[in-house]
Amino acid sequence: MNREDFPILSDDVVFLDNGATTLKPKVVIDKMNEYYLSYSSNIHRGEYDFSIRADQEYDSVRDKVSQFVHCDRDNVIFTSGATMSLNMVVFGYMKKHLKKGDVVLLNKAEHASNILPWIKLREEIGIELQYIPLEDDYSLSLESIQKCISSSVKVISLSHVTNVIGDIRDVSSIGKLCHDHHILFVVDGSQSVPHMKEDFISSYMDFLCFSAHKMCGPTGVGVLIGKRELLEEMDPIFYGGGMNVFFEEDNTYELKNVPTKFEAGTPPIAEVIGLGKAIDYLLSIGMDQIQKQEKDLKNYFLSKIKEIPNFILYNPNSESGIIIFNLDGVFAQDVAIYLNHYHICVRAGNHCTKMLKDEMDIKNTVRASFYFYNNYHDIDIFVEALKKSKDIFKVVL
Repeated sequence: MNREDFPILSDDVVFLDNGATTLKPKVVIDKMNEYYLSYSSNIHRGEYDFSIRADQEYDSVRDKVSQFVHCDRDNVIFTSGATMSLNMVVFGYMKKHLKKGDVVLLNKAEHASNILPWIKLREEIGIELQYIPLEDDYSLSLESIQKCISSSVKVISLSHVTNVIGDIRDVSSIGKLCHDHHILFVVDGSQSVPHMKEDFISSYMDFLCFSAHKMCGPTGVGVLIGKRELLEEMDPIFYGGGMNVFFEEDNTYELKNVPTKFEAGTPPIAEVIGLGKAIDYLLSIGMDQIQKQEKDLKNYFLSKIKEIPNFILYNPNSESGIIIFNLDGVFAQDVAIYLNHYHICVRAGNHCTKMLKDEMDIKNTVRASFYFYNNYHDIDIFVEALKKSKDIFKVVL
């Protein structure tokens, strides 16, 4: 699908590292270049035509995000990425509202960005972190979450889709459970927003975070969405120009309203504009069509794995386009180096989920992750390379 929109694919690359980042279509690149070539200026600071146009282009992206994930446009905050967004939630809101002994529920399949900030907060204020047990297939079930609920639980923070196992969590049911028990619900949408329809309001989310570069947009920009009443109570973690009404010698100051108070300094203007174009692009394809393409590709791959010697698959039941595997007796990084010989791009290692080894009893795996611009031919090349893997060390060494 739409491969002609991606100039980088003309080099006969089989790009299967979409869980780490996605390729950028020409329309997104052109849109960012248009800003630099035609109206490059700062925003919300000038009265000349360039600046006014930059204001309009930048501000319109809030509307696009709000429609894309179904939220109020004034609750859309632009950040540097999901990592910054999650840190803002933890240190801007949770640090003010949690106390020693309050419990935050996590799980060991989460990305570092959704565990390390909580560990640091535990160190600073004494919250308690509990890890919801995973199922035998390493997925996270609503039933397991329910068993962990107590009066001490104040927050549940999880990925909608995990970046290793690729299981799709039932965020609507989890969100309703949180709502009924007055528990704050934080969702990392980095692996879900680019691949399926996301609904902030109907899923009872309190905070949602995601990154542009995983959805055909540029690096260096992401989004934090929060309920209005929570954002009003949240402190910025950066202070400076553009987010204040005034500050005086007597140390008094006043901050602007949400969302501006969270966007100090010059923002990544071209990148935000690029994010807006990426949203336009994905919607022109259709999120249902994107999700269907990934599912078809994964099913096609699964139909082929019996042809691959020494192939160990760890997530056959996940519904996303993520494949986690090893070749028996071969180090994961060696597999990735071998596949690179055939211009196949995959990821090897622990994929920023260093606690998952406690559940899987294995530290490193190879990850192949599909997106809509992949096709059956990509998978055929991938499978043929794996079938030849008996000669892997001739290539690697």
